[in-house]
Amino acid sequence: MFEHIHDHIADAVKSPSLIQLSGNLYVARFETMKVYSTLVAVEQLLHRGIVRQGDTLLDSSSGIYAYALALACHKFGMKCHIVASRTVDRTLMIQLQILGATVQQVPPQATLKLDQSLRVELIQNLLRSRPDIHWMQQYHDDIHYLGYEPVAEMIAHALGTSRLSIVGGVGSGCSTGGIAESLRKLDDTVELIGVQPFGSLTFGCAHIDDPGIIIAGIGSSIPFRNVRHALYDSIHWVSFDYGQAGTVDLLREHAIFAGLSSGCCYLVARREAERQPGRNIVFMAADTGHRYVDGVFSHHAEALDSRALLPLQAHELSELALPWSCMAWNRRPYGSDVMPAGGPQAMPNVREAVSEM
Repeated sequence: MFEHIHDHIADAVKSPSLIQLSGNLYVARFETMKVYSTLVAVEQLLHRGIVRQGDTLLDSSSGIYAYALALACHKFGMKCHIVASRTVDRTLMIQLQILGATVQQVPPQATLKLDQSLRVELIQNLLRSRPDIHWMQQYHDDIHYLGYEPVAEMIAHALGTSRLSIVGGVGSGCSTGGIAESLRKLDDTVELIGVQPFGSLTFGCAHIDDPGIIIAGIGSSIPFRNVRHALYDSIHWVSFDYGQAGTVDLLREHAIFAGLSSGCCYLVARREAERQPGRNIVFMAADTGHRYVDGVFSHHAEALDSRALLPLQAHELSELALPWSCMAWNRRPYGSDVMPAGGPQAMPNVREAVSEM
């Protein structure tokens, strides 16, 4: 018997599966995580009268958010315009086009910063020339926090909140931050462990470049105004090579085919589960592994043994080093040690800060 009959595919694919990998280690495995927040965001914008059915919704993306926004627009009868990173692959591009989205993909750039800067320029040009377009601002508008309460409720119902740790990619902060905020309404001791790539500005690691790649979706070379730094208890920075090792072993050991950020989170969560056997550790697997077949999975024979990898425990941001570092954040705000030169006033205007995913 079917538990639910949905009236749109977006409602069916948004919910994660909670899977126990070992005694105290769990994964919340999503097909595409951003659907939760995007559906609620579009519904709220319609309810508030900020947009109307038939309007065009715009954002920049490296993959997951593009698909989520296209699904939400399809459900609610909106038009969708995506400024796409080079990381949007052919399979997703064709899906977006058939779903009715207009996609502008930037040409390949040497670095993520150049890729993001070009997308910023395209967004600004569109906003100047098309006043009818609504920019979703997934990395700057707090409306995207609203959709994750059901995920928190699912976790709390299954595992309770006592001695619970959540591990997930930071990105905009809305997914991990939204889940943690909802859980902490029930129990303030819920721990939040964020995962970042090297080269990300968000928690002060822009000074270290990963020779592999900055991992799409969980970090940024420009400030994200949505990130609530004071929600995080600790931060782990994981390199591409170590993330690849975790991603391949997640499939090899547990048959879970997930994306590169999921492999980074698995690496961190498995160590936390071993280090804190009295806590339940739940990590977020934000998407499937399909777009990483060529760049990650096809090189599985060369992947490192993830069980042999250990993090460097840093006490200052200056001590961070490749390939894996961790540091206690202790729920502190975005302080002077991670603030861009010039302080808060140096943060770019929200209409100038557009990024990926």
